[in-house]
Amino acid sequence: MFNRKRYLRQLAAITSITLVAACGTLTKGSPAVEGPIVVGTTSAPSTLDPAGSWDGSWELFRNVYQTLLSYPTGSVAPRPDAAQKCGFTDETNSVYRCVLRPDMTFSDGHPLDASAVKYSIDRIRKIGVRGGPAGLLGSLDRVQAVGAREVVFRLNKADATFPLVLATPAMSIVDPDDYPADALREDGKVVGSGPYRLGAYTPDKKAELVGNDRYDGLAERRNSAVTIRYFQDSAQLVGALRAKKIDVTYRGLAASDVVALQAQDARKDIQLIDGTGTEISYLVFNPADPWAGKPAVRHAIAQIVDRPAIAHRVYRDTVDPLYSMVPAGLAGHTTGYFDTYGAPSPDRARKILRDAGIDRPVPLTLWYTTDRYGSETAPEFRELKRQLDGSGLFTVTLRSRPWKTYEAGYRDGEYPVFGRGWFPDFPDAENFIAPFVGERNALGTPYPAPRITDDLLPRSRAVRDRGAVAKEFEEAQRILVDDARLLPLWQGRQYVAANGEISGGERTLDPSTIMMMWELERKTSW
Repeated sequence: MFNRKRYLRQLAAITSITLVAACGTLTKGSPAVEGPIVVGTTSAPSTLDPAGSWDGSWELFRNVYQTLLSYPTGSVAPRPDAAQKCGFTDETNSVYRCVLRPDMTFSDGHPLDASAVKYSIDRIRKIGVRGGPAGLLGSLDRVQAVGAREVVFRLNKADATFPLVLATPAMSIVDPDDYPADALREDGKVVGSGPYRLGAYTPDKKAELVGNDRYDGLAERRNSAVTIRYFQDSAQLVGALRAKKIDVTYRGLAASDVVALQAQDARKDIQLIDGTGTEISYLVFNPADPWAGKPAVRHAIAQIVDRPAIAHRVYRDTVDPLYSMVPAGLAGHTTGYFDTYGAPSPDRARKILRDAGIDRPVPLTLWYTTDRYGSETAPEFRELKRQLDGSGLFTVTLRSRPWKTYEAGYRDGEYPVFGRGWFPDFPDAENFIAPFVGERNALGTPYPAPRITDDLLPRSRAVRDRGAVAKEFEEAQRILVDDARLLPLWQGRQYVAANGEISGGERTLDPSTIMMMWELERKTSW
């Protein structure tokens, strides 16, 4: 996926809207043995190998792999997980050292030592999947394994956000005996050291997680097993919840379902948990396209798009209009697009195009994915088409693909304009700017922005007090608005729906709004 003076003001603050008639009493003790808790989502992994993914696959990774640092429940600052201790060893934020917990092993009993950590990080860069997590390691020079337990990261420049990078599931530690050094593992299996083992996996259908008895880290499992079921759309997801075929839903609730639950129109034994979120939705313009590559076309679209209409008509006010890539609640958030363009105006958009010598409707194809961001994605793009076509300035064609082929398409530069969602890697404004600029970025579409990449971001990374670098992020966003290569649309909230027998939903979301499955449990008494 996501407010601060130290990383975030309170992203982890989650308010529970309880619709359960009866209340349960939580009893602590050993994990429940009644059978797996079943979680439903519309966000299926694109790969099982951490070196290949910079997307929602992290949901699974967080639960079956382990990282040196992670987020304790309710915390917005990472703490050692596989590591016993970590910290910068110098005042310039350029040498970072971790010492592993003693006697660490993977789920198969193989030792997890400093050489395994080095191997895991090195292979991310060696494999170098385009649009993959290697983009997070731009500040890393080299990794050193010192003895069996000490790992030293030497950076090529100051980077106070590096601990946040190490806490992302992309930096999961893998067993060198099971994962190739120069290629992704593709046999559908996982060997990690997280709270769970992957017992069985059927792509796009389900993942069966069972407790990892060898786990040693921050998490305290409150259940013995979790099965994750993957659905194509919200209707299937909510239908399964109502039929009690699943216990919990996450990522994929349609706005209409959320509104129904909020209005208590749902069954009385279903609860809704409403969490603050930093998920964003945005459009990406391909500079290689003959029309989307024209600044005037992008500026005209920015002048026409009506974000409040999208939030209200499509999402039933379950999302908020967003006017900068950095969402509200993070230091550095601005309202740059609103400040520049004001209210939607086709007349002003027409003048922008005419001043650029464009005096006929612009043909444009907008692409979206059918199975990644929820059931409202298609209506959202129909609303965008309605707005742009209605201006008389554009003739829009809509196209779509399932996520796996959609992702390959935008990485290959096939789409003139395409929609993306973003769940933050870590809770910092940097993570809503840095991943999208530079020659290698999360979009697979080069975006040279030297003022941002060579000056503003390096300057901000030299400062450990992240609340003190708001000015750098504000200037970076002014540049993004001027370029209009990225057009933010809305900021989401996180909703978890669960049946009345489940507790812990309010504890499950980490600062990147990734679900920590180990916090879920069945109530043992009523």
